[in-house]
Amino acid sequence: MAFPYPVRYDVPLFLAPMAGISEPPFRRLCRSFGADVVVSEFLSSEGLRRGIKSVHDGAFFTPQERPIGIQLYGAEPESMAEAAALVTRHYEPDFIDINFGCPVKKVVQRNGGSGCLKDLGLVTGIVHAVRAATPLPVTAKTRSGWDDSVRDPVRIALACQEAGVAALTLHPRTRAQMYRGAARWEEIKAVVDALDIPVVGNGDIKTPEDAARMHEETGCAGIMIARGSFGNPWIFQQTRDLLAGRVPKPTPGASERFAVARHHARLVLETQGDSRRTALEFRKHLGWYTRGLPGSADLRGRLHQIDSMTEIDGILRDYLDPERAVV
Repeated sequence: MAFPYPVRYDVPLFLAPMAGISEPPFRRLCRSFGADVVVSEFLSSEGLRRGIKSVHDGAFFTPQERPIGIQLYGAEPESMAEAAALVTRHYEPDFIDINFGCPVKKVVQRNGGSGCLKDLGLVTGIVHAVRAATPLPVTAKTRSGWDDSVRDPVRIALACQEAGVAALTLHPRTRAQMYRGAARWEEIKAVVDALDIPVVGNGDIKTPEDAARMHEETGCAGIMIARGSFGNPWIFQQTRDLLAGRVPKPTPGASERFAVARHHARLVLETQGDSRRTALEFRKHLGWYTRGLPGSADLRGRLHQIDSMTEIDGILRDYLDPERAVV
Protein backbone atom coordinates (compact mmCIF):
# COMPACT_ATOMS: atom_id res chain seq x y z
CA MET A 1 0.00 0.00 0.00
CA ALA A 2 2.67 2.48 -1.01
CA PHE A 3 1.84 6.05 -1.94
CA PRO A 4 2.21 6.79 -5.67
CA TYR A 5 4.79 9.54 -5.06
CA PRO A 6 7.89 9.62 -2.85
CA VAL A 7 7.30 10.24 0.85
CA ARG A 8 9.94 10.35 3.56
CA TYR A 9 8.06 8.66 6.38
CA ASP A 10 5.87 5.59 6.75
CA VAL A 11 2.99 7.82 7.89
CA PRO A 12 3.19 11.02 5.81
CA LEU A 13 1.55 14.23 6.99
CA PHE A 14 -0.51 16.21 4.48
CA LEU A 15 -1.54 19.85 4.35
CA ALA A 16 -5.18 19.86 3.23
CA PRO A 17 -6.39 21.75 0.16
CA MET A 18 -8.19 24.84 1.49
CA ALA A 19 -9.49 27.80 -0.49
CA GLY A 20 -7.67 31.03 0.35
CA ILE A 21 -5.27 29.17 2.66
CA SER A 22 -3.34 26.48 0.78
CA GLU A 23 -1.49 28.99 -1.39
CA PRO A 24 2.23 28.70 -2.23
CA PRO A 25 3.53 30.76 0.75
CA PHE A 26 1.61 28.73 3.34
CA ARG A 27 2.41 25.46 1.59
CA ARG A 28 6.13 26.32 1.65
CA LEU A 29 5.92 27.30 5.30
CA CYS A 30 4.19 24.06 6.28
CA ARG A 31 6.70 22.01 4.29
CA SER A 32 9.49 23.68 6.26
CA PHE A 33 7.76 22.60 9.48
CA GLY A 34 7.40 18.98 8.43
CA ALA A 35 4.37 18.63 6.15
CA ASP A 36 5.37 15.78 3.83
CA VAL A 37 2.83 16.39 1.06
CA VAL A 38 0.83 19.48 0.11
CA VAL A 39 -2.20 19.92 -2.12
CA SER A 40 -3.31 23.04 -3.98
CA GLU A 41 -6.51 24.90 -3.39
CA PHE A 42 -9.33 23.20 -5.28
CA LEU A 43 -9.44 24.48 -8.86
CA SER A 44 -12.39 24.60 -11.21
CA SER A 45 -11.96 22.33 -14.23
CA GLU A 46 -14.10 24.74 -16.26
CA GLY A 47 -11.98 27.70 -15.18
CA LEU A 48 -8.82 25.91 -16.26
CA ARG A 49 -10.30 24.90 -19.60
CA ARG A 50 -11.42 28.46 -20.30
CA GLY A 51 -8.05 29.93 -19.42
CA ILE A 52 -9.28 32.05 -16.52
CA LYS A 53 -6.13 33.63 -15.08
CA SER A 54 -7.13 33.52 -11.42
CA VAL A 55 -7.77 29.78 -11.67
CA HIS A 56 -4.50 29.14 -13.48
CA ASP A 57 -2.68 31.19 -10.85
CA GLY A 58 -3.92 28.62 -8.32
CA ALA A 59 -1.98 25.89 -10.13
CA PHE A 60 1.34 27.68 -9.66
CA PHE A 61 3.80 26.11 -7.22
CA THR A 62 7.49 26.27 -6.40
CA PRO A 63 9.98 23.37 -6.45
CA GLN A 64 10.28 23.53 -2.64
CA GLU A 65 6.67 22.38 -2.34
CA ARG A 66 7.12 18.95 -3.93
CA PRO A 67 5.57 16.45 -3.62
CA ILE A 68 2.45 18.41 -4.48
CA GLY A 69 -0.93 17.51 -5.93
CA ILE A 70 -3.17 19.81 -7.94
CA GLN A 71 -6.78 19.33 -6.87
CA LEU A 72 -9.55 19.65 -9.46
CA TYR A 73 -13.31 19.82 -9.11
CA GLY A 74 -16.12 19.59 -11.60
CA ALA A 75 -19.17 17.56 -12.55
CA GLU A 76 -18.39 16.77 -16.21
CA PRO A 77 -15.97 13.89 -16.91
CA GLU A 78 -14.88 15.46 -20.20
CA SER A 79 -14.14 18.80 -18.56
CA MET A 80 -12.24 17.15 -15.71
CA ALA A 81 -10.22 15.11 -18.19
CA GLU A 82 -9.31 18.16 -20.24
CA ALA A 83 -8.31 20.06 -17.10
CA ALA A 84 -6.17 17.15 -15.89
CA ALA A 85 -4.36 16.96 -19.20
CA LEU A 86 -3.78 20.72 -19.20
CA VAL A 87 -2.43 20.73 -15.63
CA THR A 88 -0.18 17.76 -16.39
CA ARG A 89 1.24 19.43 -19.48
CA HIS A 90 1.73 22.96 -18.19
CA TYR A 91 2.39 22.56 -14.45
CA GLU A 92 3.71 18.99 -13.96
CA PRO A 93 2.61 18.31 -10.37
CA ASP A 94 3.38 15.00 -8.69
CA PHE A 95 -0.25 13.86 -8.79
CA ILE A 96 -3.79 14.95 -9.65
CA ASP A 97 -6.33 14.93 -6.83
CA ILE A 98 -10.08 14.85 -7.51
CA ASN A 99 -12.32 16.79 -5.14
CA PHE A 100 -15.40 14.79 -4.15
CA GLY A 101 -15.54 16.41 -0.72
CA CYS A 102 -16.01 20.18 -0.91
CA PRO A 103 -19.35 21.11 0.74
CA VAL A 104 -19.40 24.78 -0.36
CA LYS A 105 -22.66 25.80 -2.04
CA LYS A 106 -21.12 27.43 -5.11
CA VAL A 107 -19.30 24.16 -5.83
CA VAL A 108 -22.07 21.63 -5.10
CA GLN A 109 -24.86 23.60 -6.79
CA ARG A 110 -23.37 22.41 -10.08
CA ASN A 111 -22.83 18.89 -8.68
CA GLY A 112 -19.10 19.47 -8.15
CA GLY A 113 -17.21 18.49 -5.01
CA SER A 114 -19.41 16.50 -2.63
CA GLY A 115 -22.32 17.08 -5.03
CA CYS A 116 -20.90 14.22 -7.10
CA LEU A 117 -21.68 11.83 -4.24
CA LYS A 118 -25.35 11.90 -5.18
CA ASP A 119 -24.40 9.86 -8.26
CA LEU A 120 -21.77 7.17 -7.80
CA GLY A 121 -21.76 6.56 -11.53
CA LEU A 122 -20.64 10.15 -12.01
CA VAL A 123 -17.87 9.63 -9.43
CA THR A 124 -16.46 6.60 -11.25
CA GLY A 125 -16.94 8.26 -14.65
CA ILE A 126 -14.85 11.24 -13.54
CA VAL A 127 -12.09 9.00 -12.16
CA HIS A 128 -11.94 6.95 -15.38
CA ALA A 129 -11.85 10.10 -17.53
CA VAL A 130 -9.11 11.78 -15.50
CA ARG A 131 -6.99 8.63 -15.39
CA ALA A 132 -7.22 8.30 -19.17
CA ALA A 133 -6.12 11.93 -19.61
CA THR A 134 -2.93 11.94 -17.54
CA PRO A 135 0.06 9.68 -16.88
CA LEU A 136 0.27 11.11 -13.37
CA PRO A 137 -1.09 9.24 -10.34
CA VAL A 138 -4.73 10.14 -9.65
CA THR A 139 -6.04 10.35 -6.09
CA ALA A 140 -9.34 11.44 -4.60
CA LYS A 141 -10.64 13.23 -1.51
CA THR A 142 -14.19 12.47 -0.46
CA ARG A 143 -16.76 12.75 2.29
CA SER A 144 -18.86 9.93 3.69
CA GLY A 145 -21.85 10.74 1.52
CA TRP A 146 -24.26 13.50 0.54
CA ASP A 147 -26.38 13.12 3.69
CA ASP A 148 -27.19 10.47 6.28
CA SER A 149 -29.78 8.82 4.03
CA VAL A 150 -27.02 7.75 1.63
CA ARG A 151 -24.05 7.71 4.00
CA ASP A 152 -21.82 4.86 2.84
CA PRO A 153 -18.12 5.76 2.84
CA VAL A 154 -16.95 2.19 2.21
CA ARG A 155 -19.09 1.87 -0.92
CA ILE A 156 -17.83 5.24 -2.20
CA ALA A 157 -14.23 4.34 -1.43
CA LEU A 158 -14.46 0.92 -3.09
CA ALA A 159 -15.95 2.52 -6.19
CA CYS A 160 -13.06 4.99 -6.34
CA GLN A 161 -10.53 2.21 -5.89
CA GLU A 162 -12.13 0.08 -8.60
CA ALA A 163 -12.11 3.08 -10.95
CA GLY A 164 -8.37 3.37 -10.40
CA VAL A 165 -7.45 5.99 -7.80
CA ALA A 166 -4.02 5.35 -6.30
CA ALA A 167 -4.85 6.75 -2.83
CA LEU A 168 -7.93 8.12 -1.12
CA THR A 169 -8.54 10.72 1.59
CA LEU A 170 -11.70 10.51 3.69
CA HIS A 171 -13.26 13.32 5.69
CA PRO A 172 -15.87 11.33 7.62
CA ARG A 173 -18.73 13.81 7.56
CA THR A 174 -21.53 14.13 5.03
CA ARG A 175 -22.02 17.18 2.89
CA ALA A 176 -25.20 17.97 4.83
CA GLN A 177 -23.16 18.16 8.04
CA MET A 178 -20.75 20.72 6.60
CA TYR A 179 -18.37 21.03 9.58
CA ARG A 180 -20.94 20.38 12.30
CA GLY A 181 -20.86 17.45 14.70
CA ALA A 182 -17.92 15.13 15.20
CA ALA A 183 -16.01 13.46 12.39
CA ARG A 184 -16.64 9.71 12.62
CA TRP A 185 -13.14 8.34 12.69
CA GLU A 186 -14.52 4.81 12.84
CA GLU A 187 -15.53 5.32 9.20
CA ILE A 188 -11.90 5.98 8.32
CA LYS A 189 -11.00 2.65 9.95
CA ALA A 190 -13.74 0.88 8.00
CA VAL A 191 -12.40 2.30 4.74
CA VAL A 192 -8.82 1.38 5.70
CA ASP A 193 -9.95 -2.19 6.33
CA ALA A 194 -11.84 -2.38 3.03
CA LEU A 195 -9.28 -0.89 0.62
CA ASP A 196 -5.99 -2.10 -0.82
CA ILE A 197 -4.71 1.42 -1.52
CA PRO A 198 -3.40 3.99 1.02
CA VAL A 199 -6.12 5.79 2.95
CA VAL A 200 -5.46 9.26 4.40
CA GLY A 201 -7.54 10.35 7.40
CA ASN A 202 -8.87 13.90 7.68
CA GLY A 203 -11.19 15.70 10.08
CA ASP A 204 -11.15 17.14 13.62
CA ILE A 205 -7.37 17.31 13.97
CA LYS A 206 -6.79 20.36 16.12
CA THR A 207 -3.69 19.22 18.04
CA PRO A 208 -0.73 16.90 17.49
CA GLU A 209 -2.36 14.54 19.99
CA ASP A 210 -5.47 14.39 17.80
CA ALA A 211 -3.35 13.42 14.80
CA ALA A 212 -1.51 10.67 16.68
CA ARG A 213 -4.79 9.35 18.09
CA MET A 214 -6.38 9.25 14.63
CA HIS A 215 -3.53 7.11 13.37
CA GLU A 216 -3.71 4.79 16.37
CA GLU A 217 -7.49 4.37 16.18
CA THR A 218 -7.88 4.03 12.41
CA GLY A 219 -4.61 2.65 11.07
CA CYS A 220 -4.69 5.29 8.31
CA ALA A 221 -1.66 5.37 6.02
CA GLY A 222 -1.40 9.16 6.20
CA ILE A 223 -2.83 12.08 8.14
CA MET A 224 -4.24 15.24 6.54
CA ILE A 225 -4.35 18.39 8.67
CA ALA A 226 -6.62 21.29 7.74
CA ARG A 227 -7.86 23.97 10.14
CA GLY A 228 -5.51 22.76 12.88
CA SER A 229 -2.67 24.29 10.86
CA PHE A 230 -4.10 27.83 10.87
CA GLY A 231 -1.46 30.06 12.45
CA ASN A 232 0.07 26.81 13.68
CA PRO A 233 2.42 25.30 11.06
CA TRP A 234 4.50 23.71 13.84
CA ILE A 235 1.65 21.20 14.32
CA PHE A 236 3.37 19.09 11.65
CA GLN A 237 6.68 19.07 13.52
CA GLN A 238 4.96 18.28 16.82
CA THR A 239 2.91 15.49 15.24
CA ARG A 240 6.02 13.94 13.70
CA ASP A 241 7.65 13.96 17.14
CA LEU A 242 4.67 12.15 18.67
CA LEU A 243 4.54 9.56 15.90
CA ALA A 244 8.26 8.92 16.39
CA GLY A 245 7.85 8.48 20.15
CA ARG A 246 9.55 11.76 20.98
CA VAL A 247 8.33 14.47 23.32
CA PRO A 248 7.11 17.23 21.00
CA LYS A 249 8.59 20.68 21.16
CA PRO A 250 6.39 23.10 23.12
CA THR A 251 4.11 25.48 21.28
CA PRO A 252 6.11 28.65 20.56
CA GLY A 253 5.67 31.81 22.59
CA ALA A 254 4.97 35.25 21.21
CA SER A 255 8.47 36.07 19.96
CA GLU A 256 8.89 32.83 18.01
CA ARG A 257 5.34 32.99 16.66
CA PHE A 258 5.95 36.49 15.40
CA ALA A 259 9.17 35.38 13.71
CA VAL A 260 7.20 32.72 11.84
CA ALA A 261 4.46 35.24 10.98
CA ARG A 262 7.07 37.62 9.57
CA HIS A 263 8.63 34.82 7.52
CA HIS A 264 5.18 33.90 6.21
CA ALA A 265 4.60 37.54 5.29
CA ARG A 266 7.91 37.66 3.39
CA LEU A 267 6.92 34.56 1.40
CA VAL A 268 3.63 36.25 0.53
CA LEU A 269 5.42 39.40 -0.61
CA GLU A 270 7.68 37.31 -2.88
CA THR A 271 4.73 35.89 -4.80
CA GLN A 272 2.05 38.58 -4.49
CA GLY A 273 3.82 41.88 -3.86
CA ASP A 274 2.66 44.51 -1.40
CA SER A 275 -0.80 45.85 -2.06
CA ARG A 276 -3.86 46.62 0.01
CA ARG A 277 -5.48 43.41 -1.24
CA THR A 278 -2.44 41.38 -0.15
CA ALA A 279 -2.62 42.95 3.31
CA LEU A 280 -6.37 42.40 3.61
CA GLU A 281 -6.03 38.72 2.70
CA PHE A 282 -3.13 38.25 5.14
CA ARG A 283 -5.05 39.71 8.09
CA LYS A 284 -6.70 36.34 8.81
CA HIS A 285 -3.30 34.68 9.21
CA LEU A 286 -2.20 37.38 11.64
CA GLY A 287 -5.32 36.75 13.69
CA TRP A 288 -4.48 33.04 13.89
CA TYR A 289 -0.83 33.62 14.80
CA THR A 290 -1.87 35.80 17.76
CA ARG A 291 -4.58 33.50 19.15
CA GLY A 292 -4.33 32.89 22.88
CA LEU A 293 -1.65 35.49 23.59
CA PRO A 294 -2.16 37.93 26.49
CA GLY A 295 -3.90 41.04 25.19
CA SER A 296 -4.44 39.35 21.85
CA ALA A 297 -7.80 41.04 21.25
CA ASP A 298 -6.22 44.50 21.17
CA LEU A 299 -3.30 43.20 19.11
CA ARG A 300 -5.65 41.64 16.55
CA GLY A 301 -7.61 44.88 16.44
CA ARG A 302 -4.48 46.71 15.26
CA LEU A 303 -3.38 43.97 12.88
CA HIS A 304 -6.82 43.75 11.30
CA GLN A 305 -6.55 47.38 10.25
CA ILE A 306 -3.36 47.08 8.20
CA ASP A 307 -3.45 48.27 4.60
CA SER A 308 0.16 47.34 3.80
CA MET A 309 2.37 44.40 4.74
CA THR A 310 5.03 46.92 5.84
CA GLU A 311 2.89 47.77 8.89
CA ILE A 312 3.18 44.31 10.42
CA ASP A 313 6.69 44.52 11.88
CA GLY A 314 6.06 47.72 13.83
CA ILE A 315 2.84 46.43 15.40
CA LEU A 316 4.46 43.16 16.47
CA ARG A 317 7.51 44.96 17.88
CA ASP A 318 5.26 47.29 19.87
CA TYR A 319 3.53 44.28 21.42
CA LEU A 320 6.84 42.68 22.45
CA ASP A 321 8.25 45.98 23.74
CA PRO A 322 5.38 48.12 25.13
CA GLU A 323 7.79 50.81 26.33
CA ARG A 324 8.95 51.35 22.76
CA ALA A 325 5.33 51.85 21.68
CA VAL A 326 4.80 54.57 24.34
CA VAL A 327 7.93 56.39 23.30
